[in-house]
Amino acid sequence: MRKALFRPVVALIALTVLVTTAGCGTSSSPPSHVRFGGGPKTGAALHTSPHGKRSLVQWPSKPITFQEESRVGGAGGNTPIGVTTLHGPKSGFTGKVWVWAPPEYYEKRNADKGFPVMEALPGSYGYPVNYWIGSDLKLEENLARWSKNGTSLPFIVVMPVLNPNDKQYYDGSDIPGQPKIGTWLSKDVPDLVRQNFRTLRTRDAWAIMGSSSGGFAALKNVLQNPGTFKVAIPNGPDIVPDSPLWNGHAREERENNPEELARRLTARGGPEVYLAFQDGSKEYTVLPKVRKFIAQYGHGPVRTRLQIVPNGTHSAATYVRGLGEGTMRWVSAHMQGPTA
Repeated sequence: MRKALFRPVVALIALTVLVTTAGCGTSSSPPSHVRFGGGPKTGAALHTSPHGKRSLVQWPSKPITFQEESRVGGAGGNTPIGVTTLHGPKSGFTGKVWVWAPPEYYEKRNADKGFPVMEALPGSYGYPVNYWIGSDLKLEENLARWSKNGTSLPFIVVMPVLNPNDKQYYDGSDIPGQPKIGTWLSKDVPDLVRQNFRTLRTRDAWAIMGSSSGGFAALKNVLQNPGTFKVAIPNGPDIVPDSPLWNGHAREERENNPEELARRLTARGGPEVYLAFQDGSKEYTVLPKVRKFIAQYGHGPVRTRLQIVPNGTHSAATYVRGLGEGTMRWVSAHMQGPTA
C-alpha cells in the first residue's frame, strides 16, 4: 500500500517532537504562546473595501492562545507555528492542529486584509503529528519565498492530524461507527481558522492539499465540499476509498468515492473546482491511476492540472519541489489573494 511509504517520515518527526518537548519540560522558561488575531474592530462587520464593495474579510470571532511549536526562518521571517488541541464541536473528534501565518499577515499595510487558507494534510497515518510542520520539508519557508517572488499567494496554513490513531486509515471521511474525520477536516478545522485569523468570505480563498492518504482526503473533500474549498492539491493520491473500515458500508463508501463525486459534480454543472495533481516521474503505480482519473473526469467544472516532478518519488520532498515548479503559480491564479 502506497500510504505505508510515509511511515518512516512520520516516525522521525514524532521522535523529534517528543525530544523537543522533553527538552522544554526540563527548562525553567515557561512555554511561549501566540495569538494570531484579535476580535473585529468596531463596525468591522460592515467594513467596506476601497471600491465601495462589501468587504470579503471575515474577522476572527473567537481567538484563542496557541502554544508556539517552532519558528520559520529564512523567507519566513521568524514567524511562529502554533499548536492547539481542538475539540471539534461538529465532529466530536479531538486532535491537534498546527497553524502558521505568512510574514505579509503581520504587515501594517495588510492589517485590514483577509488572507487565503491552505489546509495541508500529511501522508501515512498523519498521527500524532502532521509532518508539514517539519523544518526539513520547509513548506512554510518555501511558501513565504514564493509569495515574495510572486509565484504564490501568501497562504495561512493549517495542519491538522489526519487520523485518530496510527492503526487504521479513515480515508478523511465519516465512516459509520467511527470518528467523523470528514467533518473534522471540512468543518471543524476550517472553523478554527476562521475564529482565529483574518480570512475571506469566499470559497475562492480556500485550498486543501495532501500527500498519499492525505492526497486522497484532499481530492475527496474538495469534490464533496465545493462550497468550502475551491482548490485541491492531491500529491501522489489514492483515487478510491480503501480503508477496511468501510466493510459493510458500501453505500457510504460510494458517497465518499472521488470518481462518483466528480461524476455528480459534473452532472449538476458545478461549481468549478481546480485539482492540481502532483506526482513524481518514478511513481509507477500511482501515476497511471491519476492520468486515468484526469482523462475520465477532468472536464466541465472539474478543472485539472498534472505536475510531474522529474526523478520524483512518492515523497513529501518531491511534492514540495513540484509546488515551486508550477503548481503554486497555477493554484494562485485561480484563487482570491489578500484583500480588504
